[in-house]
Amino acid sequence: MGEIEGTYRVLQTPGSRLGVQKAPGVSTLEPGQNLSTAMASLPAKTHERDLPIKIKLLDNTVEVLDIESKYYGQTLLTEVYKHLNLIESDYFGIEFQNIQSYWIWLEPMKPVIKQVQRPKTTMLRLAVKFFPPDPGQLQEEYTRYLFALQIKRDLAEERLTCSDNTAALLVSHLLQSEIGDFDESEDREHLKTNQYLPNQERIEGKILEFHRKHVGQTPAESDFQVLEIARKLEMYGIRFHLASDREGTKINLAVSHMGVLVFQGNTKINTFNWSKVRKLSFKRKRFLIKLHPEVCGPYQDTLEFLLGSRDECKNFWKICVEYHTFFRLFDQPKPKAKAVFFTRGSSFRYSGRTQKQLVDYIKDSGMKKTPYERRHSKARASTCASNTNMLKQSVPFTEDLRTPGSPASAAAPFHSVHSSSTPPTVLPIFAETSPSSLDTRAPYTRIPEKNTAAPAEVGRKLMQQPGSPMLQGLPVDHPQLSSLMLKSSLGLNPAFKVNLNAAGQGSSPLLSPVLSDAGGARIEEDDEMKRKRYPTDKAYFIAKEILATERTYLKDLEVITVWFRSAVIKENAMPEGLMTLLFSNIDPIYEFHRGFLKEIEQRLSLWEGKTNAHMKGDYQRIGDIMLRNMRTLKEFTSYLQKHDEVLTELEKATKRLKKLEVVYKEFELQKVCYLPFNTFLLKPIQRLLHYKLILGRLCKHYTAEHRDFADCRNALKEVVEMTSQLQHSLIRLENFQKLTELQHDLIGIDNLTAPGREFIREGCLYKLTKKGLQQRMFFLFSDMLLYTSKGVTGTNQFKIHGHLPLHGMLVEESENEWAVPHCFTIYSAQKTIVVAASTRLEMGKWMEDLNMAIEMAKKSTEKSGMLLENSVCNRSNRSSDEVSLEQESEDDIHSSHSSLDRQSHHRANTTMHVCWYRNTSVSMTDHSVAVENQLSGYLLRKFKNSNGWQKLWVVFTNFCLFFYKTHQDDYPLASLPLLGYTVSSPVEADGIQKDYVFKLQFKSHVYFFRAESKYTFERWMEVIKRATSSPARSSLLLPKDEKDSHTD
Repeated sequence: MGEIEGTYRVLQTPGSRLGVQKAPGVSTLEPGQNLSTAMASLPAKTHERDLPIKIKLLDNTVEVLDIESKYYGQTLLTEVYKHLNLIESDYFGIEFQNIQSYWIWLEPMKPVIKQVQRPKTTMLRLAVKFFPPDPGQLQEEYTRYLFALQIKRDLAEERLTCSDNTAALLVSHLLQSEIGDFDESEDREHLKTNQYLPNQERIEGKILEFHRKHVGQTPAESDFQVLEIARKLEMYGIRFHLASDREGTKINLAVSHMGVLVFQGNTKINTFNWSKVRKLSFKRKRFLIKLHPEVCGPYQDTLEFLLGSRDECKNFWKICVEYHTFFRLFDQPKPKAKAVFFTRGSSFRYSGRTQKQLVDYIKDSGMKKTPYERRHSKARASTCASNTNMLKQSVPFTEDLRTPGSPASAAAPFHSVHSSSTPPTVLPIFAETSPSSLDTRAPYTRIPEKNTAAPAEVGRKLMQQPGSPMLQGLPVDHPQLSSLMLKSSLGLNPAFKVNLNAAGQGSSPLLSPVLSDAGGARIEEDDEMKRKRYPTDKAYFIAKEILATERTYLKDLEVITVWFRSAVIKENAMPEGLMTLLFSNIDPIYEFHRGFLKEIEQRLSLWEGKTNAHMKGDYQRIGDIMLRNMRTLKEFTSYLQKHDEVLTELEKATKRLKKLEVVYKEFELQKVCYLPFNTFLLKPIQRLLHYKLILGRLCKHYTAEHRDFADCRNALKEVVEMTSQLQHSLIRLENFQKLTELQHDLIGIDNLTAPGREFIREGCLYKLTKKGLQQRMFFLFSDMLLYTSKGVTGTNQFKIHGHLPLHGMLVEESENEWAVPHCFTIYSAQKTIVVAASTRLEMGKWMEDLNMAIEMAKKSTEKSGMLLENSVCNRSNRSSDEVSLEQESEDDIHSSHSSLDRQSHHRANTTMHVCWYRNTSVSMTDHSVAVENQLSGYLLRKFKNSNGWQKLWVVFTNFCLFFYKTHQDDYPLASLPLLGYTVSSPVEADGIQKDYVFKLQFKSHVYFFRAESKYTFERWMEVIKRATSSPARSSLLLPKDEKDSHTD
């Protein structure tokens, strides 16, 4: 990124929490100078009386702050943040309207009275200043609550324009957050007295219809849903600035996390990403964007827009500078040297932490989540509400509690002008955890500083009471809470889920995955005590594995039954017959597993229970539930046998119907579709294999005399019977799924799913050309070998460069001939190519699979050439052995235009892309092994250079770890492809002093994960080892005497 005009100050220290008696976390003053000394250095004048400043908060309450006339903006901001006990304060700012009636942000480094011309009569208001692209980046629930209030304000002010359906859905979630579960009479009364939208009476019916579906949803979940819906809207966080272009056309300018946006009306017509912008500046009323030469070519490199006045132009330029610094930079650049005689240009700079610094600050400081008040929320019929709303946010009583006389609370006085009728109350930090006392509808209360005095003795007594553990110590997956936290299928809100904006999503990280600590809370060292509360029997942890993987499996089914259904219904893209075929098969299976999951949760809850010691013998087993449900599942075998037809018909329809193809591709780009879509269709059959393996482990663990052994053995027999019927179908479906996945990802082939073709191996090899070794992606099938290169476009698709039929092919090792390590030559009827693998092991795998495939092709009665005639697109036959680099690049450019027309973004987390970046390969055998090695559960994660552990829900599937905040989340926060990684136990040099920790490493990338038990630790080690390290099957790696004995 080139320079952005304006100067910055060096960030001297990392930020400190706003609200303590210290200088603000980010200083933009000269070295050695702080805010108090800067203000003290002003000429002494007679003390003027305090100014009453009115500030409207996001919940529409108005607070009055008496400040001195020379107060700087930073001091006012600090007082407001401290009053609210706001931690992630850098996302917010204070805005006011100037004489021209457009909104301006209060600058921290200027006195308030020099910015606000009539401070006594002007109403300032707290607002969200920086809108992150993903609400998951907001690490505090309280911050998300304030963001939801900002969305509510934007809806009321018609800033966030959207369709009636989306508006009704947003309001329904706001209703759920504020008044709780659906009650038609109360809803109508509330809507009469509260205006969420202009003319909301017109869509009141839709609002009530949506609200009816949110039963049981907590206020925190409602906030998150509001942000999830809002962030996918084009007008999310957009603030228009009226302007015109060089031709005089009226347009609107705006700025977001990605860059400068241009709108015509409410339609976005252009985006200038920060990476394309070299410089932003203004001259009088003209706003100038200077682009990098490679973006605009040799011609017009500077774009010019005309705003209403110089002040408006400068105001917009300042906002751009701040947005760029906050989202794009890791920390502030060094300041420009001050000119001795005169200065040129504005000295404005962003004053505050960048988003990266803010995330790091909260992560490194281990900040506890603190309670807060929801002024608008009402608890319904709950006398114990105040004790139970700490599920989401709770802290030990010593955290951030201050006495009224402490220095932190002795700053400028606040007094409320009008607020909610219910005064803020101090909630107890500890509460009983019995199911009867849990009420998730209770409002949360953030404790104001002046009310937070709590004697330590009270806290100690509460901690000593039996049966009163801290709720913070209660794990998220505690089965006693699981029934309260589970969403119903109606609560999944399919109406909004198809509006995901794929363009705003970053591709999953491959080489150096980074997951911010937005995913979970810090884990304290007392988790050893929590672990002791649970049973230690191995059977319990096996049953817990069933529960964890069943939760993931049900979420995978929802990708089809809820999310994909919503997408095709909204666009009316799927024929009625195919809709019936697909969903009549999958819906009954989904409903069965919903009931099955509830049974497992209830049983695990009783198994862990403290008060049912006399019944433990009846409930410390899982075989009876498995046997009963496996027998019921046998009735669904006919549905599973139709999956072959479903997969085939869906593929045919996407080829035939352009509209369905577009919906299908767009859906695969949504975050919820974290795997290629058709893999979800195979999950029901693959799940039977998981049951078979888990039940096998239970039977192996139990003795024949154990009361649970007979049920587990009979359940295993039922599953074995089902899997034997479906095994052949599964092998055929997995091959077909892989071929269709490659069909979508490869450019230059029409009919990859030709009958009889089988996928064998994909991976990265280096092809010897006139320009040297060139990286290529190779795909081996039962009838041909394809080699491709990665496109230079944003689609991330691979373009086919050549195809070689296996009929008549010969493979020879040629390291000595070419003096290239791990090199071998492929002779075919068309041409001869020389390739090199990254390691000798990789070379052995390729040569073994190639020789095996060549032998299969010889025995095949069908000629592979006939398939090639029909499948591979017509391409110029190159007589030369190699293709020059210039020719390939030109071809890539030509192909990129057509592919960009079809698709502007593409998945980067498939095994194909991982193999490309990791210089490795994967065979169909590896894929089959990976299917059996899938696992889910909570783990504690630690980076190599960090101190704390972070609790995350982790799903391992498709050679990849997917990280979620909780098991209820609909899509992962980040992912970590494990091909190429090694898994091991930490060594002494790692400094890990904990039990059950395993280490993942790829080059310099190191991650530590901590399991809850020895069994869980061994299972994670086992599945990752088996799935990521395919066996060295190649006989080429064996000594000569052994090679003969291994020959078939």
